[in-house]
Amino acid sequence: MTSGHLQIVVCAAGPAADVTQLVTTAARQSWTTAVTATPSALDFVDAETIERLTGHPVRSTHRSSPGTSRSLLAADALIIAPATYNSVNKIALGIADNYAMTAVAELIGRRVPTVVVPFVNAALATRTPFQRAVANLRDEHVRILLGADDGWEPHPPGSGDSRQNAFPWTMAFEAATGLAGERSSRTETPRC
Repeated sequence: MTSGHLQIVVCAAGPAADVTQLVTTAARQSWTTAVTATPSALDFVDAETIERLTGHPVRSTHRSSPGTSRSLLAADALIIAPATYNSVNKIALGIADNYAMTAVAELIGRRVPTVVVPFVNAALATRTPFQRAVANLRDEHVRILLGADDGWEPHPPGSGDSRQNAFPWTMAFEAATGLAGERSSRTETPRC
């Protein structure tokens, strides 16, 4: 797929401050973007810069005032990055306790190609609830960039700051656009 609309959901982890890298990567490939933040992630992002780059306000509530659109923009792909331990577990369980989690639940339900990039330490990643959540999301055809095969491993506890600059924004975009392209090719009708 050569262009489309990418919905980005950021959670409250250090790499969220660098989400503009994903926005500019998408823009270079002629993709439009919109960013939704969990309530806690708002403290990590520069909402003004994101709005200038995307042309859309950073959403974190269902709607800010009467007359504001309630609907999500039509998305060709969804990236949840960085995804925290808490958010990965919520997404897998279908917990929609804030606007970002509601948007994620709806977009996955719409079968929008989805990529999740967890930013978790190794101790949290070994927990059974997290491992189940990752497995359950993969069963729903959500692409989780996590593990040796994906080149993105959990970091040792207490070392997250040193991993922030290595966060795989480009890899996430390539995975999402690859999934969107696969979906597009499956839904195209042959011409006679």
